[in-house]
Amino acid sequence: MKRAATLSALACLLAVTAAAPAASDTPAAVREAATVRAFTSTSAGKASALDAVPRRGVLRVCTTGDYRPFSHRDPATGKYRGVDIEMAGDLAKSLDVRPRYVATTWADLVGDLSAGRCDIAMGGVSVTLPRARSVYFSEPTRTDGKTPIVRCTDKDRYRTPAQIDRPGTRVIVNPGGTNEEFARTHLHRAALTVHPDNTTVFDEIIAGRADVMMTDASETRYQAKIHPELCSLHPDKPFTFSEKAYALPRGDDEFKAYVDQWVHLATHDGTYRKYEEAWMK
Repeated sequence: MKRAATLSALACLLAVTAAAPAASDTPAAVREAATVRAFTSTSAGKASALDAVPRRGVLRVCTTGDYRPFSHRDPATGKYRGVDIEMAGDLAKSLDVRPRYVATTWADLVGDLSAGRCDIAMGGVSVTLPRARSVYFSEPTRTDGKTPIVRCTDKDRYRTPAQIDRPGTRVIVNPGGTNEEFARTHLHRAALTVHPDNTTVFDEIIAGRADVMMTDASETRYQAKIHPELCSLHPDKPFTFSEKAYALPRGDDEFKAYVDQWVHLATHDGTYRKYEEAWMK
């Protein structure tokens, strides 16, 4: 009896299989659509920020607020300004939402983005391979590189790495970012001080408590503009090559594709240049 039931079930299965169209007889578009639906239903996990942000009505932007000309938080008003703050507003507008800024630090920026505390990180973020292991990067907005900024009276003393890396030179950096990483990698004899506040670190050089800071050429140009006592050394020929971009959640390909397209347009239609020139003049 049991054997008869098994044979009956097998016969039914063979009948159904014979009646079904062969895979080769099914239109390719139908098979592809079915595959996409199956993948989406099993692998999507959570909605892309490209959909979630418009539904929420807010673009959450992680930014340090301590890196002019890209992102600066006014301590008196709490408002953010800068090239990438303008860009954040432009991106939010393109998504029909408003921006909301989430305070972070250079040491915490990648972790905050990865943990979902924000949708994007902006504000002079340099592309690095260690960061790229945890987050996506958008199409670059500009090229950059590390170069010295010093008191103008010392502009001939600290032009090369060899001149800087010697006993008696007092180098200062802000903590947790690529400036500290660069200094610790390349300096072996100079004295290195980590200053906790990037908004006042240049005052230490002006006051004579430090001699050199090596940071991105864009920042040295800006700081030399607002502090006549300071000179940016060879910003057109920095020690390193780097790029600025926006950091995005790893795995969100749809949102990355959108931000890439937005950056591409903004860097070719004059939008980014307009914001940058307003700060760098």
